[in-house]
Formats: sequence, C-alpha cells, structure tokens
Amino acid sequence: MTTPAAPATWRSLLNLRMLTVLFLGFSSGLPLFTLLYLIQAWLAKSGVDIKSLGLFALVGFPYTFKFLWAPFMDRYSIGKLGRRRGWMVLTQLGLFLVIGAMGSLDPHSQLRLIVLAAGAMTFLSASQDIVIDAYRREILADHEQGLGAAVIVNAYKAAGLVPSALGLILADSLPWSTVFWVVGAFMLPGFLCTLLASEPQVYGEPPKNMREAIVLPFREFIARDGWRQALIIIAFVLLYKIGDSMATALATKFYLDIGFTTTQIGLAANATGLWASLAGGVVGGIWMVKLGINRALWVFGVLQAVAILGFAWLAQVGPNQLLLAGVIGFESFASLGLGAAALVAFLSRSTDPRYTATQYALFSSLAAVPRTFMNSTTGFIVAETGWFVFFIVCFGLAIPAMMMLPKIAPWNKP
Repeated sequence: MTTPAAPATWRSLLNLRMLTVLFLGFSSGLPLFTLLYLIQAWLAKSGVDIKSLGLFALVGFPYTFKFLWAPFMDRYSIGKLGRRRGWMVLTQLGLFLVIGAMGSLDPHSQLRLIVLAAGAMTFLSASQDIVIDAYRREILADHEQGLGAAVIVNAYKAAGLVPSALGLILADSLPWSTVFWVVGAFMLPGFLCTLLASEPQVYGEPPKNMREAIVLPFREFIARDGWRQALIIIAFVLLYKIGDSMATALATKFYLDIGFTTTQIGLAANATGLWASLAGGVVGGIWMVKLGINRALWVFGVLQAVAILGFAWLAQVGPNQLLLAGVIGFESFASLGLGAAALVAFLSRSTDPRYTATQYALFSSLAAVPRTFMNSTTGFIVAETGWFVFFIVCFGLAIPAMMMLPKIAPWNKP
C-alpha cells in the first residue's frame, strides 16, 4: 500500500524526482502569489477602492474547498498522459492562458470579468495543487517524503518573488498586459517538466468509479487504524500549527502597537523573514533525512512553540529593532520553514497512494481551518488580555498537539 522504504542517503538530494518536485512546487506557488501581489497592485494602481480590494480576497475560496472535487481527479485520467500528469498539463496550460489574458482587461469597465478570471485562476490553481501534492506523494519513497516536503515548500515560497518583485518592477516600464504575460510564462517550466516526467507507479488498484473515488478514501483512512486513531490524526492536523497561526495573525498590528514604525517593520520582515523561512525549509529537509519524520515533528514542534515566546518577550521589552528582527527571523525559520516542512511530510505520509489526491486535499484543507476560523477570534482575545498574555495563551495552544505525538509519531518508531 505504501511506497517501499529504503535507507535514507544523500542521494535523495540529487535525484531527478526531487528536481521534478522543485519545478512543480514553483508552479504551485506562482498563481497564489500572483493573486496576492500582482493583481492587488494592478487594481490598486487602477484606482479600485479599498473595500472592493478587500472583498476581492473571497475569490480564493477554492483553496479551502478543493477536497470537494479531488475525488474526480483521483478517478479520471486525461488522455495518454495518465491520471496525474494529464491533470497537471491541463491546469498548468490553463493557468498560463488565464494569467496572461487577465492583464488585457480594463479594471474600470471590466471589473466583473476580472473577478471571474481571478476565480477561474484560483480554481485552476487549487486543482493543480491537488494533483501536484498527489504526484509528489506517489513518486517519492517514504524515506524521501521529508526532503520532498522541504523542497516543495521552498519552491512554493520562491515563486512569490516573480509577481511580487519582478512583476512589480516591470510594471513601472511596461504595460500591465505585457507584465501579466511575462508572469504567466513562468508556468511554462513546470508545464515542460510535467511533459518530460514519468507517470508515478500506482500501488494497489485506483478507484473504478466516482462512488469508489468518494467513499473509499474515507473508508480506508478510518479502517487503517480505527476510528480512534483517525480522530487523533484529524485533531493533530488541526492543532499542530494553531498556536503559531494565531500568534502571527495580528503581527503587524502588534508591532505598531508597541511602537515600531512601518519602515522598521518592513525592513525587519524583508531582511530576515523571507530568507529565514527559506533557510528553515532547507535545514528542515536535510534534518528530516537524518531524523526521520516522526522525530522531526517533535523537534520542529518544540522550536515553533518556543518561537511564540519570542513575541511575548518583545511585548515586554518594547520597540527594540534588533529584537524585532530576531523574533521575526526565528519565527519564520522555526514555523514557516521547519514546522511547515514537517507537517507537509506528515500529511504526505498519512495518505494511501491509491487515493492520494482526495486524502491529501482533505488533510491540507483541515490544516487551513484554524487559519480561517480561530484567527478570527484573536482580536477579541487581545482586547481582553493584552498582548503579553495573548502570546502566552498561544504558546499554551501549541501544547495539545505535542501531547498527541506519542500516539501520532512515536519517537523511536522509524
């Protein structure tokens, strides 16, 4: 049922499967960051009011509900390319065309069309994520899942530099229509990689019809170790990053409240945040090769919980620029780098290769629930407790997931 295991070696760093994961991770991140940075800048520069810009975020709903159509992608293949590569080619080509064509629309007279195009883009992006996550799980052996998770997390983040840096720089000298085609063209390396890659081997029999595609992934997950263990895994996925997610939900507001200027915040975030998270992903992948996923969940979980205490320390000290950079850097390294890579590796390992698309889409959607719902309570908690106590509460919320680790990922179990 699972990909045959082999001893972890440094060859895992150099094989073509990891290079494929790198290209696909870049393709996975590009559409989301195009929505967050390039489209927002384009609309703002065109004079779209701030209320409309805020509501524009609603077009991202497919990322939360992608598990609803994942069974369809588990069941059907696209031509001779197969069940995974066929869907990747279709979504990548669609994203190239939609992103490129969007820049030709007029924000003043065609805003509704832009919203529809952005909705199509996020649907295609979420669909691409479904099949890329499934493909990565199926082409990598169990001992490579940790490193593969780190590679795809880092490639995903690196993709953000295209729309947020290159795209915005080009917009100063080129028409928006040209900028969008240039950014869209960065989907093509992943597209070519997909054409050149091999379809993964399927262990066991994939679903024969839509009923099996919908029912069997859930039945297998429950039957694997029983209802009790299934519920523990679901609770763990919900809770592993809840403390860190809540602690950073209002981070900019916190920095401003204790006396930092926007310039100081921007310098600290850009100077340390991105590079620390990338470093965390690299270190996390290398470390997981040696530690294994189980022990990585323990070690990285402790580090991301400790990072929350850095915010509490900053709340006590006040506006110290060096400490701000250190807190942002360590949180990015421990949580966005180490913790994120460990969780992605765990989710990958927890899927059955016959139903990878459906099960991984469900797990990743569950992991996003705290970010959507629990983060909405943070303002009320801060208003009642103040910042220092709030961060201590967030640290406390990181503990339940750690207490589940003996059941989820025993320290001495390979």
